[in-house]
Amino acid sequence: MAWLGLAMGIAFGSALVPFISIELFVIGMAAQEPQVSCLLLGLVVAIGQVGGKLLYYYAGRGSIRLPAFLHREARPMTARRERWHVRTKRLRSWVAVLRAKCERHPHWMVGAYSVSSVVGLPPYMATVVLAGLVRMRLATFISAGLAGRFIRFSLLAASPALFTGWLF
Repeated sequence: MAWLGLAMGIAFGSALVPFISIELFVIGMAAQEPQVSCLLLGLVVAIGQVGGKLLYYYAGRGSIRLPAFLHREARPMTARRERWHVRTKRLRSWVAVLRAKCERHPHWMVGAYSVSSVVGLPPYMATVVLAGLVRMRLATFISAGLAGRFIRFSLLAASPALFTGWLF
């Protein structure tokens, strides 16, 4: 039970801090503790991940006020900043078009979010924020995210046993 609590805590932390790899932790834990069910481990990690990503979802939705250090002060445009603004204009317009399409076709967003929660492409963090931006229903966000993350992490937890069975 302690291992599952640790797994949930690390999953929650990895959802907030992107450079913590929960995938490596799940594979390592499944290899080190084979008595822990891969389905139970997948469920616990999925709950931790979706719980942590809820903060990004609410931030994308505008329900959470971000800390002051994340807000930039308006500064005068310098030549360097103007060049950067021109270079990123295409990216900003692409994001605006993507957001508008997702708002017009909410089923596309649900599909992209579901695929991302299993495969990781497009990046799951980006689809979480986009789901908040287009105001995806919370029940849809949680159910699709939990299902996809459960599949992903259950397969990852089962992988050490599968590879051991194939090799030996």
